[in-house]
Amino acid sequence: MPQPPKPELRNPKSHQAILDATFELAVSKGYGKLTIEAIAAKAGVGKQTIYRWWPSKGAIALEAINDQIGSATDFPDTGDIAADLKTQITGLSRMLAGDVGCVYRGVIAEAQHDPKLLQTVRETFTEPRARNAARRLETAMRAGQIRDDLPILTMTNMLYGPVYLRFLLGQGDLLDVASLVDPILDGLRPRP
Repeated sequence: MPQPPKPELRNPKSHQAILDATFELAVSKGYGKLTIEAIAAKAGVGKQTIYRWWPSKGAIALEAINDQIGSATDFPDTGDIAADLKTQITGLSRMLAGDVGCVYRGVIAEAQHDPKLLQTVRETFTEPRARNAARRLETAMRAGQIRDDLPILTMTNMLYGPVYLRFLLGQGDLLDVASLVDPILDGLRPRP
């Protein structure tokens, strides 16, 4: 399978038009009805341009999501881990409850039967954000705000598992998930 051209070889205007068209169509028509043909028509490019740059509609949609998000899921560091987690989880939850979440659900569903897309989701979406959370938790650990006897991965799973459970399965109010931060942090506070 031919490799896509390096990003610096892409026409920036066409590239952005494709990302915008993908996101707009996925939101307005639904991810399941999104096609390369429709993206190409809306973006004003040929299908071959899209196929040359992306291996699947899921890959385009994932890049469009990351483009839409920008810094919305960045992790603040005010020195107060509880406040920072509430701010970050609230921002993430609001984003997932909106248009980005509609498109992301479709990408996640497609990734379940597309190993390359699943790897790309991990590499470009979940892992960078997990590393940001881990850095913030490590800072809180060094400051004595949370325990140092649990792996950071365990902590991030405890904190973000409820977000994704509510997002993907509708188990509870996604916009209220930040209310779980204090009870979770009670279990993560240093023991006397």
